[in-house]
Amino acid sequence: MESTLLLSARCLSIQSSNVRKFQSSFCGNLFPECWFTKRNNNAAAYTCTRSSNTITSLFSIGKKKAKVIKRETVVPDPDYRIPIVFLGVAGGLVYGDNLIAAAPVGLLGLLLLFQTTRVRFVFDDEALEVKVGKELDDSGENVFVGGKNRWKYSSFVNWELWWPSFPILVYFKESQTKPEGQVHFFPVIFNGKQLYDVMVERAGPSKTSGPK
Repeated sequence: MESTLLLSARCLSIQSSNVRKFQSSFCGNLFPECWFTKRNNNAAAYTCTRSSNTITSLFSIGKKKAKVIKRETVVPDPDYRIPIVFLGVAGGLVYGDNLIAAAPVGLLGLLLLFQTTRVRFVFDDEALEVKVGKELDDSGENVFVGGKNRWKYSSFVNWELWWPSFPILVYFKESQTKPEGQVHFFPVIFNGKQLYDVMVERAGPSKTSGPK
């Protein structure tokens, strides 16, 4: 009983006849300062001035600890089917003594074969970027429309994959290069299924169905 009275005495200090201030050492962190005010009409008012700030700060600490989850970087595997098809057609034309037609088809096949070994589509957390080499080096500026070969998913207007069963060409339109929209075409020299899945995840659904 005596210890209770002593603890109450430490928590209570009288400032005036009308205002009493309460402060507790064991609850001061949550309710540091409270006032009990007696008015002339015998009404009483009890106010905690810093408790709401303390509670707000607790919520703020919780928010700061929340981690932002980033999507992993995806690089579709190279796919050599299209270059092989072109080279096969060129070989058939040569066999049929149609050298005039075989030359451009064969050159296109060789170009696509070379590009398949070095060009990569890199899908990071916020954008699609074209890179080159095993070390994924910067591909520089776009030779056709200028600007870096990197486009944010948020700028994609629409995209298509032709044809889903045997993807040959991927098309997309973005508003990052110019506000009215810039169109891009790339041969599908990557794994078509991986390419389609990551495009749907990062850029939204396409009108075409996925490759089978």
